[in-house]
Amino acid sequence: MIDLHCHVLAGIDDGPATIEESLALARAAAAAGTRTLVATPHVSRRYPNDAETIAELVEALNRRLSSDGVDLEIRRGGEIAMTRVLGLASAQLAPLRLGDGPWLLVEPSFTEDVRVLEKILRDLQDGGYRVVLAHPERCTAFHRDPLMLESLVQNGALCSVTAGALVGRFGEHVRRFALRLAHDGLMHNVASDAHDLTRRPPGMAREIEQAGLGQLASWLTGAVPEAILRGEEVPPRPLDAAIGRPHVGRRWWRRGSQHAD
Repeated sequence: MIDLHCHVLAGIDDGPATIEESLALARAAAAAGTRTLVATPHVSRRYPNDAETIAELVEALNRRLSSDGVDLEIRRGGEIAMTRVLGLASAQLAPLRLGDGPWLLVEPSFTEDVRVLEKILRDLQDGGYRVVLAHPERCTAFHRDPLMLESLVQNGALCSVTAGALVGRFGEHVRRFALRLAHDGLMHNVASDAHDLTRRPPGMAREIEQAGLGQLASWLTGAVPEAILRGEEVPPRPLDAAIGRPHVGRRWWRRGSQHAD
């Protein structure tokens, strides 16, 4: 499996505080079946990380894992806050890409007006970049107006859902929203967004299976992230992977409606 979103680097954001904690998180990811893990520390006002620092920490962690015989490759990236991304020059953005392709992992704001995401998407595309949205299932603005998220996807964005959201770690409403995204073809990747071993642990396969999405597992954690890292076209969702309609209690949304129940 490939994990596109993980806070594994030590002392750089709200992930591990020490290199030993970082190594423990990486070992747990490998034990859970991950073979490639993209280190995506926050790049935000609170955590003004830069690509050079991230690259140095990734290199150091890979050396330790190799010497310890851990079968896991760490790649560099970043989780770039929506409020920060347009303030970075192209020379600063380029080394924060996910792998060798044009994709950037962009975090929608939990508090700011996310309607500016449409402009961000256009501006980044004009600069040759493409956008993977981090954990859109936890963005309350998308809960209120899911057609906004659908519009972003139609215009080229991809949605990366946190594995824990599929099994209720962020609450029932988030779980139902995430399953709805899977049902409606608006989920393209599942990542761990791991921060530690307990509250936000690594691993994806068990959560995907528990959520009833096992038929999509290899696409969500293999084919799609591999294409993103290589800069290749993202393969279409398998046609034979029928996803049952999740029980959401009340009407979800329909085209032409601007409100979700």
